[in-house]
Amino acid sequence: MKDAIPYGRQSITQDDIDAVVETLTADYLTQGPKVKEFEDKFAAYVGSKYAVAVNNATSGLHLAVLALGLKAGERVITTPITFAASANCVRYADGEVWFADIDPDTYLLCLKSTKKLIESKPKGFFKGIIPVDFAGLPVNLEAFRALAQEHDLWIVEDACHAPGGYFTDSNGNKQMCGNGNYADIGIFSFHPVKHIACGEGGMVTTNSEKLYKKLASLRTHGITKENMAENHGGWFYEMQELGYNYRLTDIQSALGITQLSKNKAGVARRNEIADRYKQAFKNKIKFQSLPSKTQNAHHLFVIEVDDRKGLYDFLKSHHIFAQIHYIPVHTLPYYKEIGYDNANLNNSENYYSKCISLPMYPSLTDKEQEFVIEKVLSYIHG
Repeated sequence: MKDAIPYGRQSITQDDIDAVVETLTADYLTQGPKVKEFEDKFAAYVGSKYAVAVNNATSGLHLAVLALGLKAGERVITTPITFAASANCVRYADGEVWFADIDPDTYLLCLKSTKKLIESKPKGFFKGIIPVDFAGLPVNLEAFRALAQEHDLWIVEDACHAPGGYFTDSNGNKQMCGNGNYADIGIFSFHPVKHIACGEGGMVTTNSEKLYKKLASLRTHGITKENMAENHGGWFYEMQELGYNYRLTDIQSALGITQLSKNKAGVARRNEIADRYKQAFKNKIKFQSLPSKTQNAHHLFVIEVDDRKGLYDFLKSHHIFAQIHYIPVHTLPYYKEIGYDNANLNNSENYYSKCISLPMYPSLTDKEQEFVIEKVLSYIHG
């Protein structure tokens, strides 16, 4: 096959282009009506009460820990198998990151490992948990909420991989990723290789009005025009706290609205692709397990192989550009230098030694996927 096949790719169609062009000719390019429209439609999609659009998911993570009151020196637990931003947001607030290991089959933050870590320290030692819906597979947040309540911890759900994913709780109810029923705050990403492509962008969801107002304030410099004691005039505003410029534009929001409308179909297509991979690799190659009554939104399709570097290079030679997700955060130079190099996270390190992400995006054709499967199996059985 001559054309390159990447691990992920955005899908931009004429309706996306038309929506952006329409916004470009409107009165507002930023801080206009499209942002609120996107927020409202996204909140309705995931089932949360509130949504706050931001310029990227990293900003959203940063605002989340600030809104929850994280202070310097306070400790938060997350997974090592994630993009660095899931941990970096704690460091931005001068907090300490602690890593618990992953489940070797789901690749998600392990509840038992997290519980063991929490119970090894005095009560109050930790302030929160940031579980990640890795590759699109939802964390069972009902179980994590029970643990968090026992130890008075907040939860930020990093759902950047998982818009449209869900797990089923003990009452038989589908819990959409980011709906806020078990986590205090949810975070989503609109990077081009994610489900909803805005170029860059993110969304923060919550069911708490108090957190919503805090997030909205911090997103815009901590400035407000509300609750003025005196009528100084329409120009007047107050900066009530030190915030940031983490706003999303109307241009990106217009694109996000049309992209969001296609996500249900996109997730269905991603699952078709995943099912075809699973049928081809069953009993031959290990892949991420799927708990019952759960929908994986499949940002990624990850397999484990012994000769990962060999397969990566072989696929590249055939213009198949696989990727590795992720180098364990605790092994990155920055984290090693501040004392994480001796962390006992064997499942995470073993996973990293074997993991490789195969092409996964809705516009991947059956013919292209067959070519990928053929090359993977030919190398494994070569």
